[in-house]
Amino acid sequence: MALGDLEVVGRIVGASNATLLGVVELGGARASVVYKPVDGERPLWDFPDGTLAGREVAAWLVSDAGGWDVVPPTVLRDGPFGPGSVQQWVGAEDPDGAPVASEPGEGLVDALHPAQVPPGWRTVVSGSGYGGEPVVVAHADDPALRRMALFDVVVNNADRKGGHVLRGGPGAGAAAGRVLGVDHGLAFHAEPKMRTVLWGWGGERIDRDGTARLEVTAGALERGGLREALAPLLTRAEVAALERRISALRQRCRHPRPAPGGPAVPWPLF
Repeated sequence: MALGDLEVVGRIVGASNATLLGVVELGGARASVVYKPVDGERPLWDFPDGTLAGREVAAWLVSDAGGWDVVPPTVLRDGPFGPGSVQQWVGAEDPDGAPVASEPGEGLVDALHPAQVPPGWRTVVSGSGYGGEPVVVAHADDPALRRMALFDVVVNNADRKGGHVLRGGPGAGAAAGRVLGVDHGLAFHAEPKMRTVLWGWGGERIDRDGTARLEVTAGALERGGLREALAPLLTRAEVAALERRISALRQRCRHPRPAPGGPAVPWPLF
């Protein structure tokens, strides 16, 4: 993804910023990717520093360094429309090798009638549909989702929509079958900004898996390698806030609950 020839083959519609489908080729190898050029980003008053593309790459660096296994491989590189983030496609491919979009939520997050919530699922939000019918947003009690929920606290993800939870399909290489998260451009703010549909474990103790990944991430920052990699992508205040969040999670050993006084879920939810 970093060195191959990048060709844009389409646009992913519905995204608030320029989100392009691309193909990279190098030495006979070919892979589908999502390319988000910096020039296609809309300015955001609450994220004035850096770029969304840089935050996408920062999320991958933290996921990789801490062994979270949440973010698909992502690089910052030049492309046909200038520099931007390039991320491995998560989804399936048709018989001709063309990428096919995954179903948002992939059976792990959904908006349902209360009577249709699968056994064991955790309800996050209750409300009404357009016709006044009762609707709940719920998610599965799944270890991969639990890990993603904790990762979102670490990176202060302000935009974990249900459609940002995907399962790698056939043709996705090492991502095939794995539950992964995408769209981390609104993360790492120095102020609390958590908005997510994965609040189901709020108040519960962090399990051993989560505790271990927090320890690994903290170690990567303390040794300096991860901090140096994040320096060109985030502000010093944002890196310092990242370290404080990890320290607080290690001390409290609990998943946080939504903070009062602000929106706790993104909009739209999917």
